[in-house]
Amino acid sequence: MRLLLVEDDPSMQTALMRALSRRGMDVEVCGDGAQALARWQAVQPDVVLLDLTLPGLDGLQVLEHARRASLATPVLLLTARGTVGDRILGLNAGADDYLPKPFDLDELEARLRALHRRRPNSDTESASSPRQMGLLRYEKDSGAIYVRDAVLELTPREAVLLRTLMDRPGHAVQKERLFEAVFPGEADVQYEAIEVVVYRLRKKLAGTGVSLMTLRGLGYLLKLAP
Repeated sequence: MRLLLVEDDPSMQTALMRALSRRGMDVEVCGDGAQALARWQAVQPDVVLLDLTLPGLDGLQVLEHARRASLATPVLLLTARGTVGDRILGLNAGADDYLPKPFDLDELEARLRALHRRRPNSDTESASSPRQMGLLRYEKDSGAIYVRDAVLELTPREAVLLRTLMDRPGHAVQKERLFEAVFPGEADVQYEAIEVVVYRLRKKLAGTGVSLMTLRGLGYLLKLAP
Protein backbone atom coordinates (compact mmCIF):
# COMPACT_ATOMS: atom_id res chain seq x y z
CA MET A 1 0.00 0.00 0.00
CA ARG A 2 1.33 3.44 -0.95
CA LEU A 3 0.34 5.79 1.88
CA LEU A 4 0.62 9.58 1.92
CA LEU A 5 0.92 10.72 5.55
CA VAL A 6 0.14 14.42 6.04
CA GLU A 7 1.07 15.33 9.61
CA ASP A 8 2.88 18.45 10.84
CA ASP A 9 3.98 17.25 14.29
CA PRO A 10 7.55 15.91 13.82
CA SER A 11 7.40 13.33 16.63
CA MET A 12 4.00 12.01 15.54
CA GLN A 13 5.16 12.03 11.90
CA THR A 14 8.27 9.98 12.69
CA ALA A 15 6.45 7.54 14.98
CA LEU A 16 3.69 6.87 12.44
CA MET A 17 6.08 6.55 9.51
CA ARG A 18 8.18 3.96 11.36
CA ALA A 19 5.21 2.03 12.74
CA LEU A 20 3.32 1.84 9.44
CA SER A 21 6.46 1.07 7.44
CA ARG A 22 7.09 -1.91 9.73
CA ARG A 23 3.59 -3.06 8.92
CA GLY A 24 4.42 -3.24 5.22
CA MET A 25 3.25 0.16 4.00
CA ASP A 26 5.22 2.41 1.64
CA VAL A 27 4.91 5.74 3.49
CA GLU A 28 5.41 9.16 1.88
CA VAL A 29 5.48 11.99 4.45
CA CYS A 30 4.45 15.63 4.15
CA GLY A 31 4.01 18.23 6.91
CA ASP A 32 2.45 21.18 5.10
CA GLY A 33 -1.04 21.57 3.61
CA ALA A 34 -0.03 23.26 0.36
CA GLN A 35 2.80 20.80 -0.24
CA ALA A 36 0.45 17.92 0.51
CA LEU A 37 -1.64 18.66 -2.59
CA ALA A 38 1.45 18.64 -4.80
CA ARG A 39 2.72 15.38 -3.28
CA TRP A 40 -0.75 13.84 -3.57
CA GLN A 41 -0.79 14.47 -7.32
CA ALA A 42 2.84 13.40 -7.80
CA VAL A 43 2.82 10.21 -5.69
CA GLN A 44 -0.70 8.96 -6.58
CA PRO A 45 -1.05 7.15 -3.22
CA ASP A 46 -3.50 4.34 -2.50
CA VAL A 47 -4.68 6.00 0.74
CA VAL A 48 -4.13 9.42 2.35
CA LEU A 49 -3.81 9.76 6.14
CA LEU A 50 -4.59 13.44 6.72
CA ASP A 51 -4.31 15.49 9.90
CA LEU A 52 -6.79 18.37 10.21
CA THR A 53 -4.44 20.81 11.94
CA LEU A 54 -1.78 21.84 9.41
CA PRO A 55 0.20 24.99 8.60
CA GLY A 56 -0.85 26.86 5.47
CA LEU A 57 -3.93 25.04 4.27
CA ASP A 58 -5.61 23.04 7.00
CA GLY A 59 -6.71 19.46 6.46
CA LEU A 60 -10.27 20.34 5.46
CA GLN A 61 -9.01 22.82 2.84
CA VAL A 62 -6.54 20.26 1.49
CA LEU A 63 -9.35 17.74 1.20
CA GLU A 64 -11.73 20.18 -0.50
CA HIS A 65 -9.05 21.24 -3.04
CA ALA A 66 -8.18 17.61 -3.72
CA ARG A 67 -11.76 16.58 -4.38
CA ARG A 68 -12.30 19.58 -6.69
CA ALA A 69 -9.17 18.45 -8.57
CA SER A 70 -10.79 15.00 -9.03
CA LEU A 71 -8.31 13.29 -6.69
CA ALA A 72 -10.45 10.34 -5.61
CA THR A 73 -7.95 8.65 -3.27
CA PRO A 74 -9.60 7.34 -0.06
CA VAL A 75 -8.86 9.63 2.89
CA LEU A 76 -8.70 8.88 6.61
CA LEU A 77 -8.81 12.03 8.73
CA LEU A 78 -6.60 11.94 11.82
CA THR A 79 -7.15 14.71 14.34
CA ALA A 80 -7.30 15.73 17.96
CA ARG A 81 -10.66 17.32 17.28
CA GLY A 82 -13.22 14.88 18.56
CA THR A 83 -16.53 16.70 18.26
CA VAL A 84 -19.38 15.47 16.11
CA GLY A 85 -19.32 18.78 14.23
CA ASP A 86 -15.71 18.35 13.12
CA ARG A 87 -16.44 14.78 12.06
CA ILE A 88 -19.39 15.91 9.96
CA LEU A 89 -17.35 18.71 8.37
CA GLY A 90 -14.64 16.25 7.42
CA LEU A 91 -17.03 13.70 5.95
CA ASN A 92 -18.92 16.39 4.05
CA ALA A 93 -15.62 17.67 2.62
CA GLY A 94 -14.97 14.24 1.11
CA ALA A 95 -13.26 12.16 3.82
CA ASP A 96 -13.94 8.42 3.81
CA ASP A 97 -13.24 7.75 7.47
CA TYR A 98 -12.32 9.56 10.68
CA LEU A 99 -10.11 8.59 13.64
CA PRO A 100 -9.58 10.94 16.62
CA LYS A 101 -6.35 11.10 18.60
CA PRO A 102 -5.26 9.30 20.72
CA PHE A 103 -5.75 6.12 18.74
CA ASP A 104 -4.70 2.48 18.72
CA LEU A 105 -2.19 1.51 16.01
CA ASP A 106 -3.97 -1.75 15.28
CA GLU A 107 -7.23 0.11 14.69
CA LEU A 108 -5.46 2.67 12.50
CA GLU A 109 -3.91 -0.09 10.38
CA ALA A 110 -7.26 -1.89 10.07
CA ARG A 111 -9.02 1.29 8.92
CA LEU A 112 -6.29 2.09 6.40
CA ARG A 113 -6.40 -1.40 4.93
CA ALA A 114 -10.19 -1.27 4.74
CA LEU A 115 -9.95 1.97 2.75
CA HIS A 116 -7.29 0.42 0.52
CA ARG A 117 -9.64 -2.46 -0.30
CA ARG A 118 -12.41 0.01 -1.14
CA ARG A 119 -10.27 2.31 -3.31
CA PRO A 120 -11.70 3.30 -6.72
CA ASN A 121 -11.77 0.50 -9.30
CA SER A 122 -10.41 2.68 -12.09
CA ASP A 123 -6.94 1.30 -11.33
CA THR A 124 -7.99 -2.32 -11.77
CA GLU A 125 -6.86 -2.65 -15.36
CA SER A 126 -3.47 -1.02 -14.81
CA ALA A 127 -2.93 -3.04 -11.62
CA SER A 128 -3.36 -6.33 -13.50
CA SER A 129 -1.41 -5.26 -16.60
CA PRO A 130 2.04 -6.80 -17.15
CA ARG A 131 5.01 -4.89 -15.75
CA GLN A 132 7.89 -4.58 -18.22
CA MET A 133 11.42 -3.56 -17.26
CA GLY A 134 14.45 -4.26 -19.41
CA LEU A 135 14.02 -7.84 -20.62
CA LEU A 136 11.87 -8.69 -17.60
CA ARG A 137 8.09 -9.05 -17.82
CA TYR A 138 5.97 -9.57 -14.73
CA GLU A 139 2.52 -11.02 -15.42
CA LYS A 140 0.48 -9.78 -12.45
CA ASP A 141 -2.41 -12.18 -12.96
CA SER A 142 -0.30 -15.36 -12.91
CA GLY A 143 2.62 -14.05 -10.84
CA ALA A 144 5.12 -15.39 -13.40
CA ILE A 145 8.23 -13.42 -14.33
CA TYR A 146 9.74 -13.85 -17.79
CA VAL A 147 13.02 -12.97 -19.47
CA ARG A 148 11.81 -12.36 -23.00
CA ASP A 149 9.51 -15.39 -23.43
CA ALA A 150 11.23 -17.77 -21.00
CA VAL A 151 10.18 -18.09 -17.37
CA LEU A 152 12.89 -16.81 -15.03
CA GLU A 153 13.84 -19.64 -12.67
CA LEU A 154 13.49 -18.32 -9.12
CA THR A 155 13.00 -19.77 -5.66
CA PRO A 156 9.69 -18.77 -4.00
CA ARG A 157 11.45 -16.19 -1.84
CA GLU A 158 13.39 -14.72 -4.76
CA ALA A 159 10.13 -14.50 -6.71
CA VAL A 160 8.36 -12.63 -3.90
CA LEU A 161 11.29 -10.24 -3.59
CA LEU A 162 11.39 -9.52 -7.32
CA ARG A 163 7.61 -9.08 -7.60
CA THR A 164 7.65 -6.61 -4.71
CA LEU A 165 10.45 -4.61 -6.34
CA MET A 166 8.79 -4.68 -9.77
CA ASP A 167 5.68 -3.16 -8.24
CA ARG A 168 7.81 -0.08 -7.50
CA PRO A 169 10.33 0.17 -10.37
CA GLY A 170 12.83 2.96 -9.91
CA HIS A 171 11.70 3.53 -6.31
CA ALA A 172 13.44 2.39 -3.15
CA VAL A 173 11.57 -0.30 -1.21
CA GLN A 174 12.39 -0.38 2.47
CA LYS A 175 14.29 -3.37 3.80
CA GLU A 176 11.66 -3.87 6.51
CA ARG A 177 8.88 -4.13 3.94
CA LEU A 178 10.84 -6.63 1.84
CA PHE A 179 11.63 -8.74 4.90
CA GLU A 180 7.95 -8.94 5.85
CA ALA A 181 7.00 -9.88 2.29
CA VAL A 182 9.68 -12.55 1.89
CA PHE A 183 9.54 -13.99 5.43
CA PRO A 184 5.93 -13.38 6.55
CA GLY A 185 5.33 -14.32 10.17
CA GLU A 186 8.72 -16.06 10.49
CA ALA A 187 9.86 -14.61 13.81
CA ASP A 188 12.81 -17.00 14.10
CA VAL A 189 14.48 -15.75 10.90
CA GLN A 190 17.34 -13.29 11.31
CA TYR A 191 16.75 -9.86 9.80
CA GLU A 192 19.95 -10.13 7.73
CA ALA A 193 18.48 -13.12 5.87
CA ILE A 194 16.93 -10.73 3.36
CA GLU A 195 20.45 -9.81 2.24
CA VAL A 196 21.11 -13.42 1.23
CA VAL A 197 17.99 -13.46 -0.95
CA VAL A 198 18.98 -10.12 -2.48
CA TYR A 199 22.47 -11.46 -3.27
CA ARG A 200 21.11 -14.56 -5.02
CA LEU A 201 18.50 -12.60 -6.95
CA ARG A 202 21.07 -10.04 -8.07
CA LYS A 203 23.11 -12.81 -9.72
CA LYS A 204 20.05 -14.16 -11.54
CA LEU A 205 19.27 -10.71 -12.96
CA ALA A 206 22.58 -10.59 -14.83
CA GLY A 207 21.93 -10.12 -18.53
CA THR A 208 18.29 -9.03 -18.09
CA GLY A 209 18.98 -5.32 -18.51
CA VAL A 210 17.88 -4.74 -14.92
CA SER A 211 20.07 -4.25 -11.86
CA LEU A 212 19.20 -4.52 -8.18
CA MET A 213 20.67 -1.62 -6.24
CA THR A 214 21.30 -1.27 -2.51
CA LEU A 215 20.60 2.18 -1.09
CA ARG A 216 22.06 2.33 2.40
CA GLY A 217 19.51 3.52 4.92
CA LEU A 218 16.70 3.42 2.35
CA GLY A 219 16.41 -0.13 1.05
CA TYR A 220 16.62 -1.64 -2.43
CA LEU A 221 15.45 -0.65 -5.89
CA LEU A 222 15.34 -2.00 -9.42
CA LYS A 223 16.75 0.18 -12.19
CA LEU A 224 17.68 -0.31 -15.81
CA ALA A 225 21.26 -1.45 -16.14
CA PRO A 226 23.61 1.05 -17.83
